[in-house]
Amino acid sequence: MTHVPLYPLRFEPIYQYRVWGGRRLENILDMPLPEGPIGEAWILSDRNDHPSVVANGELKGLSLSQLMLMWPAALLGDAAGLYTRFPLLLKFLDARERLSVQVHPSDAQTRYIPRGEHGKTEAWVVLEADPKSMIRAGLVPGTTPEALKQAAEDGTVEHLLSGFVPKIGDGVFIPAGTVHTLGEGVVVFEVQENSDVTFRLFDWDQVDPKTGKRRALQVEQAIACVDYSKGPVTPVLPVVETETPCLRERLFDCEHFGLWRLSGSSPFMVGAMNKARVLVCVAGGGQIKHEIADYPVRKGDVTLLPAAVGSCFIEPTESVTVLEISLPEGAFR
Repeated sequence: MTHVPLYPLRFEPIYQYRVWGGRRLENILDMPLPEGPIGEAWILSDRNDHPSVVANGELKGLSLSQLMLMWPAALLGDAAGLYTRFPLLLKFLDARERLSVQVHPSDAQTRYIPRGEHGKTEAWVVLEADPKSMIRAGLVPGTTPEALKQAAEDGTVEHLLSGFVPKIGDGVFIPAGTVHTLGEGVVVFEVQENSDVTFRLFDWDQVDPKTGKRRALQVEQAIACVDYSKGPVTPVLPVVETETPCLRERLFDCEHFGLWRLSGSSPFMVGAMNKARVLVCVAGGGQIKHEIADYPVRKGDVTLLPAAVGSCFIEPTESVTVLEISLPEGAFR
């Protein structure tokens, strides 16, 4: 199969039970969910325990890790050789209830990162929200480690968190070291470093109905990993790069990933020469035009554009909105 040319690759979601989850990802993915509260759909994952698998074309059934091994240059282009695994993890989250108050370590905090893992900076794009929804991120200025630890112990940590009512379309950047939670009826797309390291500071005394027990906390690790210089987090201000043939807005541009939101009803270009890009359709639908083939895209689809594919066009069948995500091009992972 080594001669097979790469093409726009679609992947099936991997559903995750979460005590705080709901059923609203059916609205995003337009397909039935497994039973129970589903809090996350991992839509692009190069994790040993949850590998994404190609769902279309000649490479159907191969995992993302197999693609990384077999065609690193064709898949990653300029970034080939920088990564031992795909550097990003992409998800949809349905936070019907509140997530735990949590924090992720930075890449520099190696003492708190298990072997084979690294830090976790992440960002969200709000897809659905209720009037009661809340995002709480960043500490009230002047909060000390001692005050945060005491608040975690006596259940008042919420009072030390900044918060806002999210709106559909909000972009929220959560650097590693930022204390955060979200919930009460909010659905988001999440892009993050390929890491699964989370330290819970407080969990609202929730009991997991599967186990009949409260989930474990990691208060000491969380306190140690907080960046106390980070104040309140608010939605980012999108930067408009173009308005025709589509509205192209840059939401995030950091050392770990970039993310643009593209919206339009006329054909527009996506991807980049010799660089891998990921497309996530969050509204509408159409076709990705590559060479002589068309690749359908609809709400909820994730499509990896290998570097060998380069730039191509989306031809909408209705007004469409896609998120385009770039990979980091710096440090080895």
